[in-house]
Amino acid sequence: MSRKVKRGGTGARKVARRQGTQRRVSSARRQTGSYMGGALALLPFTEEQLQKFFLAMILGGAAAFAWFVASLAGVPAMAQAQIATLASEAGFEVRRVEVRGVDRMNELAVYERVLGQQDQAMPLVDLDLIRADVLELDWVKDARISRQLPDTLIVDILEREPHAVLRKPDRLVLIDDEGVALEPISAANAKAWLLIKGPGAQKQVAYLDDLLDAAPALRPHVAEAEWIGNRRWDLTFKTGQMLALPQGDREASRALMSFARLDGVNRLLGGQVASFDMRQGSRIYMRVPGHSESETAEAGE
Repeated sequence: MSRKVKRGGTGARKVARRQGTQRRVSSARRQTGSYMGGALALLPFTEEQLQKFFLAMILGGAAAFAWFVASLAGVPAMAQAQIATLASEAGFEVRRVEVRGVDRMNELAVYERVLGQQDQAMPLVDLDLIRADVLELDWVKDARISRQLPDTLIVDILEREPHAVLRKPDRLVLIDDEGVALEPISAANAKAWLLIKGPGAQKQVAYLDDLLDAAPALRPHVAEAEWIGNRRWDLTFKTGQMLALPQGDREASRALMSFARLDGVNRLLGGQVASFDMRQGSRIYMRVPGHSESETAEAGE
């Protein structure tokens, strides 16, 4: 009697091999899960916060895709309104404003320019318009506006540096090194700054800086600078003595350097001479109180 033998049946070795493979897969899954759990435990977020974060990323990606499709379809205005609605519902709207870099100016002035954006959907916030508005403030030299999702506007301010005091007909004003008026200042507080005066002097602040740089040893001794006839400077030192300089950038610089050399040798500042006139080339005229005629000297000596 013959028997038929079935081939291809499940042998003991195959069963053992399959069971071993399943055990290795289960072990790998458990090990991977433990690694992931350990990594998540190291992050400073809760599982709920991570879920919200990924949800925000998904919504943001969907909004960007919707904007792209709408732009291709030629309906950006409608898409923008729809995206703004979606963004607001997802929490992407202005709820906080953070101002950075403010030291001397009134910080509230910046907030007043930006807080009008509060509760605005983030996609609708015009950063360039806000920046232009903030730049109108006297103390602001430059500004950068940025979004910090989901709900914060960051305003980084570069302040102007106070440099001198400008005497106007009715008041004293603190100015920067470009001559930009910053704010009024009292006479008592103005004593700590170089005083600049004369019609048109506000536009000559940079020129005055270059001139004083020609003789850096004299700069700390200069108390006032007066722009005369829209062409030259008279300097008044802290000793009360006055120096009249010639017109012309090069001529004035050479005269001031010559005066610095003379002062280094003869100690002119703090002496009996009340004023020095260097408008006549290489000669310096000195007026001494009580003398009927001015004494003269060669500036090169």
